[in-house]
Amino acid sequence: MDITSNKLYKTKAFIDGAWVNKVSTFSVTNPFDNSLIANVADCDRQDCKHAIDKAFEAFQKWSKFTAGKRSKILKKWYQLQLENVDTLARLLTLEQGKPLAEAVGEVRYGASFVEWFAEEAKRIYGDVIPGHMKDKRITVIKQPVGVVGAITPWNFPSAMITRKVAPALAAGCTVVLKPSELTPLSALALAQLAEEAGFPPGVFNIITAKNPKPIGEELTTNKKVKKISFTGSTAIGKLLLEKSAAQVKKVSLELGGNAPFIVFEDADIDAAVEGCMISKFRNAGQTCICTNRIFLQESIHEEFVDKLSKKIEQLQVGNGLDTATHVGPMINESAVVKDENLLLDATSKGAEIRIGGTRLDGLFFSPTLVCKVNPSMDISKQEIFGPIAAVYTFKTEEEVITLANDTDYGLASYFYGRDYARIWRVAEALEYGMVGINSGMISTNVAPFGGVKQSGFGREGSKYGIEDYLNVKYMCWGGVV
Repeated sequence: MDITSNKLYKTKAFIDGAWVNKVSTFSVTNPFDNSLIANVADCDRQDCKHAIDKAFEAFQKWSKFTAGKRSKILKKWYQLQLENVDTLARLLTLEQGKPLAEAVGEVRYGASFVEWFAEEAKRIYGDVIPGHMKDKRITVIKQPVGVVGAITPWNFPSAMITRKVAPALAAGCTVVLKPSELTPLSALALAQLAEEAGFPPGVFNIITAKNPKPIGEELTTNKKVKKISFTGSTAIGKLLLEKSAAQVKKVSLELGGNAPFIVFEDADIDAAVEGCMISKFRNAGQTCICTNRIFLQESIHEEFVDKLSKKIEQLQVGNGLDTATHVGPMINESAVVKDENLLLDATSKGAEIRIGGTRLDGLFFSPTLVCKVNPSMDISKQEIFGPIAAVYTFKTEEEVITLANDTDYGLASYFYGRDYARIWRVAEALEYGMVGINSGMISTNVAPFGGVKQSGFGREGSKYGIEDYLNVKYMCWGGVV
């Protein structure tokens, strides 16, 4: 299929309901073979300001739409995404590299947020509070915050957009989106479907740019933008938070992770191995919630490692468009070099590579299992973001909780065991926003996604996900006698 002839193949920015061309463009390439996919409009700060102005104008009308009317348009957007799953997934695989089956899963997952928040739009309830004086009545309403600046990453270029945009639009906000310069095509395809769904001009805008810095500066300093929602690295999240602080903007940050995966000796080992494979190697390990540190109780170490090794050996590395592929390419050269350096540091300090550990041709890295890892190694402190399973051992529950919490991050965590008293203790003791108990897959539109510590704040998905796009207003009614 020639993707360039499809209606969803867009290379222009989308501002105020119009497709905007630019003389300057930047290249989007396929990480599988570095082939050119598209030359995309390279917007500047003035384009971003223009988009914000139009979003501000559109907000005056969109925020006054009934919840039911907004819901109807969102549901149409959801339906169009499902009708175009195959094209959206193929486009996603071409620009990001993940296996096509995973891309299909991501598109469906992303669409589920649109459906969910289309329904939540009609459930933004307020309160009536008993008055504090005889002649007083108290009511509470919720109102949309205004224009939202959203910045999304390359690893989930479709789902990370819908997870932010859907609740914002459902609440009555308008959006200016800056997708990753590595994967803008999925965002533009969603804009095409949004246009078909009937969103008024200016409600949903997309600024594509090779250099994200001036776009980020405009979004964080422009007074018309009332909220920033960002998914990406902790370092960039801190910069955006600092810039936004001058105007005390509302900010939601979903940042880096260093997820522990704990297996106690009473666990179902086979189930734990399966959960580990799902969590570790999905998207070539390039997810913020994937397993980073595997902690095995000493008595089950060899059995678990043996079974995990056999599973890893079965993984096929290759082109994401090949149905036999389990692990696609890394996103770019720096990602591959980072993993090479992490392994070099680990082995120099005593770690042992059981499987893999080598760079393959192009941007591929072999699925790797490394044992005898300890907290002194860089691989223990940094987010791996690659197909490397790092194994540690522990003796006691108290020891592993200390090890698991010994990180600046607090996004996702996982553990396997059967002792329900211990399950409660460990789940409560882990300093993470999300805990997978006997499960390696925790992402769903019905649950609140987000972290603590330097993994950020705010929640996406579930009934909590729309709250970050709303202001609470208290009204005190006097003279009611």
